Amino acid sequence: MLGYYLHSINAKQALEAIAKGLSCVRLSTDLNISEQDFSLIDQSLVLDDDNRLSIADLKKIAKKTQRIYLCSDGDMVPLEDRSYGYYKLVPTSGAPLLEISGVKMHISKGTDPYVSASEMAKQAVSKGDKVLDCCSGLGYAAIAAHRLGASEVLTIELSPEVMGLRAQNPWSNDLGKEGIVQRQGSSFELITTMPAISFDAVVHDPPRFSLAGELYSEEFYREIFRVLRPGGRLFHYTGNPHVVKKGSSFVDGVIRRLKAAGFKHVKKVEHLMGVSAQK
Repeated sequence: MLGYYLHSINAKQALEAIAKGLSCVRLSTDLNISEQDFSLIDQSLVLDDDNRLSIADLKKIAKKTQRIYLCSDGDMVPLEDRSYGYYKLVPTSGAPLLEISGVKMHISKGTDPYVSASEMAKQAVSKGDKVLDCCSGLGYAAIAAHRLGASEVLTIELSPEVMGLRAQNPWSNDLGKEGIVQRQGSSFELITTMPAISFDAVVHDPPRFSLAGELYSEEFYREIFRVLRPGGRLFHYTGNPHVVKKGSSFVDGVIRRLKAAGFKHVKKVEHLMGVSAQK
């Protein structure tokens, strides 16, 4: 672990324990992967010899309900990147989600971002598959595909800012496992360099259309079709954009373009806000 991950919920737990005069508190400092006991000494949370948080520190964290702080080497820094746009990790009751300029990049309502990404992977991936994961974000779908028994997973992520955040996210650690290859670059460009009939399954989770319309184009869908083997499967997360005009929704347009690219058995998967299809 890179350090200790603190956010509003566990900061409040520590503050409540201090207020009660307790000598220790049980917390998860790896974003809900595990829990352990930490000492409370002199009105402070003691993470280790180098990391000790005062009541003022904990109150600062507790105020920021949509932010995660990484505490290490005596420093306390938010898990965010403002170099281009505003990228940050946001705490949930399970795995953190990625937010870019105020837009959440995962299904989070009523579920956990890792669980929803796992369900997406299950729509397309079977044991032994070679998998392409376009626009991989924090890598949850790629990790899920690997755990489903995929023989190889190739992930593509355009944003170096996102890749930097996932390198600090303990839920993304399994991307380093054998059988998962990470590439940084444009899915739209890189897919054209790949051999035909080279994947058994594709998971495609692009940014919203206004940010990356080319990833919803028939041209790109034809490339996905080309690299899939016959019978290969696609799951395409579309989100839930508003209806453009009566009787013609954004998702209906995606379905039309997928069919025009050659896909069959194209259908909406409403609970996952996406579309499944087969070559």
